[in-house]
Amino acid sequence: MKFTAEQIAGLLEGDIVGNPNAEVFRLAKIEEGTDGSLTFLANPKYLPYIYSTQATITIVNRTFEPENDITTTLIKVDDAYQSFSKLLEYYNQVKLMKSGIEQPSVLSEGATYGDNLYLGSFCYIGKNVKIGSNVKIYPNTFVGDNVVIGDDTILFAGVRVYSETVIGKGCTIHSGAIIGSDGFGFAPNDEGVYNKIPQIGNVIIEDNVDIGSCTTVDRATLGSTVIKKGVKLDNQIQIAHNVTIGENTVIASQTGVAGSTKIGRNCIIGGQVGIVGHITIGNGVRIQAQSGVGKSIPDGETVQGSPALGYSDFNKSYVHFRNFPKIVSDIEELKQQNKQ
Repeated sequence: MKFTAEQIAGLLEGDIVGNPNAEVFRLAKIEEGTDGSLTFLANPKYLPYIYSTQATITIVNRTFEPENDITTTLIKVDDAYQSFSKLLEYYNQVKLMKSGIEQPSVLSEGATYGDNLYLGSFCYIGKNVKIGSNVKIYPNTFVGDNVVIGDDTILFAGVRVYSETVIGKGCTIHSGAIIGSDGFGFAPNDEGVYNKIPQIGNVIIEDNVDIGSCTTVDRATLGSTVIKKGVKLDNQIQIAHNVTIGENTVIASQTGVAGSTKIGRNCIIGGQVGIVGHITIGNGVRIQAQSGVGKSIPDGETVQGSPALGYSDFNKSYVHFRNFPKIVSDIEELKQQNKQ
């Protein structure tokens, strides 16, 4: 798919310096630009590359004036970084602009869907599923019975959505994610054998949620596991049964949240964090990477470590921990002096 400088400038409300008919069909970093590519210059650190890049078109700030000869056509805009981001979003929309039902695929009895559905080949849509408009479901995806999927949501290839799940509008769920699998519920009998506790709840995902590849969100034992609007979950995260995650919270990869924990809104949780069950994480909490959280955290706190401590307390303690061998040596020396 090709775009001219004139088309791009029109989309970005920019001004062209160079050839308005210059065509591009790929995106590139400025230092890796080649003929037919589009790039941008926003960071002054990369200024030297504007004079050597082979990119056909470069988006720059309006204030930019070249001091040497350049070969690339310029599109001048108010903010090069924001404009390039806008262009990436547009490019992604065009790239994903698919519709129609590919075969083989299965739409079970009672399933309904809105306008502009894309259903890739080898998909299975269960009974009484309700799919909104402009939904894209990529190949090899499973959607169980009685699932609801809102408008403008994307399920990438290989997603598994178990029965009774509710997914809101504008959500993106990446390949390999599993939504609504059984929670980890077992109870030992008198002989120490673990018997399964039926998990009969569901998962509710509100609007504008992103869920990364190979992330698992378990269904509730009773009631619902709830991912509230605007939440962003990275790849390879485990969200256990009956967890609630508040609005606009962001969680990095390899984090695990145990059952029935409530996480507030606008939290930032780093990678490889472990959070025990049945606690409450307040609003606006920051949890540093690899922390182990074993108790509730009030609003606005920043914690680190395992078990997690207050961020400043952890850093103070870590200074002493690094010096621990010397501290032990000093103590031993003092003990010897006392003996004398």
